[in-house]
Amino acid sequence: MDETALRVMIVDDEAPARHRLRELLEDCRAAVPLAVVGEAQNGREALDMLHAVAADLVLTDIHMPGMDGIELARHLLKLPRPPVVMFTTAYPEHALAAFEVHAVDYLVKPVRIQRLLDALQKVPRLKPMTFEKLSQLPTASRRFLSVTERSRVVLIPVEEIIYLKAELKYITIRTVQREHLLEESLTRLEQEFGARFVRVHRNCLVARDYIRGFERRANIDGDAHWEVLLHGILETLPVSRRQQYVVREIGRDVINGKAA
Repeated sequence: MDETALRVMIVDDEAPARHRLRELLEDCRAAVPLAVVGEAQNGREALDMLHAVAADLVLTDIHMPGMDGIELARHLLKLPRPPVVMFTTAYPEHALAAFEVHAVDYLVKPVRIQRLLDALQKVPRLKPMTFEKLSQLPTASRRFLSVTERSRVVLIPVEEIIYLKAELKYITIRTVQREHLLEESLTRLEQEFGARFVRVHRNCLVARDYIRGFERRANIDGDAHWEVLLHGILETLPVSRRQQYVVREIGRDVINGKAA
């Protein structure tokens, strides 16, 4: 492969769409030296492949099962050298207003060769999209949080997270198996996943499904406070005075079997 060639990865859950895009890229090679380094059916598969092969450009569909294109783009920012991402979509034009406002590149299906060629020619001048820009696009909550460990992007399914705790500049992600460290804002995570997590302290969000109850305890000074009892781990978490309403509201649901 020519070392100056643009390395492109195609991500789409529909095989005919991937095939058409590969053919169009082949037709563009005379004007823009390029090589297709891989094809994936969804975002998770693409992320796995990008640990083994490098790409300068990822052409990804937006709507895909498992992990959509916008979530993929957010996780790709954790790679040592994030690729440029362009979205391919069958969205009607009026639904793409947010993409226009935030200057996010996209190609409307069926992709036309001249539009694709124009996009390819400007890739060397582009930088990866920022996390903030991607966060403002219309999409569902992420299915995964991602952390970088030993130069690899590790995905943690949100449904497996017991709690998120802010400590210094990091967020501790706790699952049954282990802890991970994440660099994100606890407030922003609460806004994104507020239906799944509840704030029990100014520095801690707990997954409602992992709360098995509350227990009244006293500290060494004799002051009484509530602690959250959790499924899957022995650790307990303090409930701040400001958040004690959680004990009444969720505690009632636990007793009734709704959060068990």
